[in-house]
This record gives sequence, structure tokens and C-alpha cells, in this order.
Amino acid sequence: MNEKNKNLVLRAVSALSLLPVVVFLLYMGGLYTTLLLGVASAICVSEYYLITQKELSPAAWVGIVLAGALPFLALRHPERTGEGAFWVLAFFLIFAFTYHLIRGPLQDAPTRVAHLVTGFLYGSVGLTAMCALRQMPEGLMWVIAALVITWANDTVAYFAGRFLGRHKLYPAVSPNKTWEGFAGGLVGSVVGMFITRAGFFPLLTVTDCVFLGICGGILGPIGDLCESMLKRAYGVKDSGRAMPGHGGILDRIDALVFNAPLVFVYVTFLRGVLP
Repeated sequence: MNEKNKNLVLRAVSALSLLPVVVFLLYMGGLYTTLLLGVASAICVSEYYLITQKELSPAAWVGIVLAGALPFLALRHPERTGEGAFWVLAFFLIFAFTYHLIRGPLQDAPTRVAHLVTGFLYGSVGLTAMCALRQMPEGLMWVIAALVITWANDTVAYFAGRFLGRHKLYPAVSPNKTWEGFAGGLVGSVVGMFITRAGFFPLLTVTDCVFLGICGGILGPIGDLCESMLKRAYGVKDSGRAMPGHGGILDRIDALVFNAPLVFVYVTFLRGVLP
């Protein structure tokens, strides 16, 4: 068995080991889902900070704790999640500037503050959106929709790119991604939504499947490329070691953190679903 196939087996075993736990906690909803997403959010933010700053300063730990707490804003009043997140972000922005104003180093302070705030947003907003979705009417359906458009895209894109890939998508950022893989992933997102509708959630409309499938099939790969850009900029192969064969949590959900807010906005403003 060559190295590529060994990595594929390791990825599959790792995913199959964690997937039942994740699905169970998402299915249970409430505090179970919130704890899952809170822990994942904190880990994602810590991974971003370690990539960009190579250490976890006291200010970074504040960002990690706030990121872990942010999904709890959606536990009781998901419709007010955005308002609560705004105030948490405002507090953290002021704190980050004040911390580096006092502690320095002054010449690097603006860059460090930017990374603190960006890492907090990048690692926590998408997972907080997932938590808010879970608390809405038919919340499990919308959470599964966000996962399907992401995971179906990733899975089909991987195999389409491996067996059919000829034309590089963006080699400067991700040398292995191809246009054939992108097209396959897009189809996978749409088909995955229709399978979900037919097998589990008939309340999903054709418009839901087409709109979310297409938008998620485009936005998810953008999220993937953005994380690849971040790692390439800092000379890092993986965001962490939390998932054998996959790297860090950010490596696994880089597309989901873009797709989850998409589904939240669609459900809230276009579908008009509110608690």
C-alpha cells in the first residue's frame, strides 16, 4: 500500500471514529450541541493563533475562552445571536488593543491585534451559526443541510479530482485541487441535498436543495482555499494534530465555517424561519 492510500485509510478510520459522536451530539441538540461546538470553536481559534503567532499569549487565551463561550449565546435566543456576538467582538477588540498598548511590542501591536480578532472571527462565527441553526424550528434539518453541502462536496471533489483531475484550479495555493474536482464537488453538494430531502427531510424544498447546493458547492471550496492560503503564508502543513489523517479541526471544517453562515442567512432572511 503506497503512502497516499495509507493516508486515505487513516483519514477514513479517523472520520468514522469521530462521526458517530459528532452526529449524536448534534442530534441531541441543546446543551449537548452547544458544548460540542463551543469546544470545537475554542480549538479552531487556538489553531489559528498557533499558525500566525506560534504561541498562545494571555490575550490569545482570552480569545480562545470567548470563542468557546460564543455558541452559548445561541442556546436560548438564536434570533439574537448576531447581536450578542457583536458585543462580544466589540469587547474583545477593545481588550486586544489595550492589552498590546500596555504589553507591546508596539511595533507589532497592530498586526497582533488583527490576528487576534481575525482568528476569533474565523474560528467561532461559523460554529456559532451552526449552534443557532440547531435551536431553530426543524433545526436538525438545517444543521444536516450545512454538513451535507460541505461533506458531499469535499468527498466527491476528492475522488473526482483524483481520478479525473487534469486542470489545476489554483496551484499557487493548493497544487492538488483541480477544476474537475471542483465541478464534481459542486454536483456532489446538489445531489447530496436531494438525497437528504428524499431520504430524511421532505420539508426541504427543491429551491432549498438547488440554492444551498450550488452556493455551498462554491463557497465551501473558497473556504478550503482560504485556509490553504493561510497555511502556505506561514509555511504550515496542517493547522494542528487533533484528527489523525486530517490534521487540525480547522483542516476538517475550513469549508463548513464558510457554509454554516450561508445556511443561517438563508434560513433566517430568505426562508424566514425564526424561533
